[in-house]
Amino acid sequence: MALSKVDYNSLNVTAAASKALKWNSTPNGFETGDIAGSMVLLETQTASSDDTLSFTSNIDSTYKEYVFKFFDIHPETNNVDFTFQVDTGTNTSYNQTMTTTSFRALHDEADTATALNYDTGRDQAQGTAFHILGHEIGNGNDESINGELTIFSPSSDTFVKHFIAAVNIYAASDMSENKYTAGYVNTTTALTRVQFKMSSDAIEAGTIKLYGIT
Repeated sequence: MALSKVDYNSLNVTAAASKALKWNSTPNGFETGDIAGSMVLLETQTASSDDTLSFTSNIDSTYKEYVFKFFDIHPETNNVDFTFQVDTGTNTSYNQTMTTTSFRALHDEADTATALNYDTGRDQAQGTAFHILGHEIGNGNDESINGELTIFSPSSDTFVKHFIAAVNIYAASDMSENKYTAGYVNTTTALTRVQFKMSSDAIEAGTIKLYGIT
């Protein structure tokens, strides 16, 4: 029997842009399916010496996951913390009860200080304060904080509302600090709004973008 030649240049082995390989229990282990996790930009806010940046719409049952991305958040005052809180319905007290945890890694420009530790004192146990996403941020012209905060299923009426955050800080003490925080808002009432602010004075500059994740 004669063998047929295959023209490899004529084969299209690229999956469609809207498809991806995913694991399943079939004999070959994989099948194509729709890509999950597309980001939909819902809102952008840019600070200009604002005391707070508040997101009071677009957080509902449309998505199970919402991500806030921070770009060059720059404080008016030196050595301050970047914080957030949430609220429900049309409430604007921003004092929901949270239990949180925090750890960090740091390294200074002079190569004289390094650390990797649990960030004691910047967590909460059933507290209602604004949670610290990043602390001791410098207000030098080139200093800022960048990163993201993810809130899961904010509209659930069954479960508490989990969140995780990761940021990098150009600190007032001239060091890079990589900070990770997480926790839950201890309410089964739907969250509808999120507010960001510095621990003292205004957010002088910077942008926050809100995305829904499909």
